[in-house]
Amino acid sequence: MSARELLKKIGARTLYTFNEELLDKEYQFVFAADLMSDALAMINANTDSTILLTGLANAQSLRTAEMLDISMIIYVRGKQLSETDLELAKEMEFNLFSTNLTMFECSGVLYQMGMKAAGND
Repeated sequence: MSARELLKKIGARTLYTFNEELLDKEYQFVFAADLMSDALAMINANTDSTILLTGLANAQSLRTAEMLDISMIIYVRGKQLSETDLELAKEMEFNLFSTNLTMFECSGVLYQMGMKAAGND
């Protein structure tokens, strides 16, 4: 499923887009967590087609995504990054989005769209 399709379905708004071409990229996996230690422990494959879904809108989520080579982060519950963290995200070349859906609601929508849970190897 393309990023553009799933972002439209969850009503996401753009916080920052480094690479517009990634909006047409096919993503298959999503990992939903606020504990970045869970993401580091569980995501061990397919990181190039994985989206990080989180409510942790700070540098820790950015650093975790960077370590895992995940290029797209969706923040739930309408979360926004501080200006400092947004500048860091730009330097790290992420595509960042925010949805007003809760993590539960967003996960359900993405599951219905055929996304698979990352880390279930």
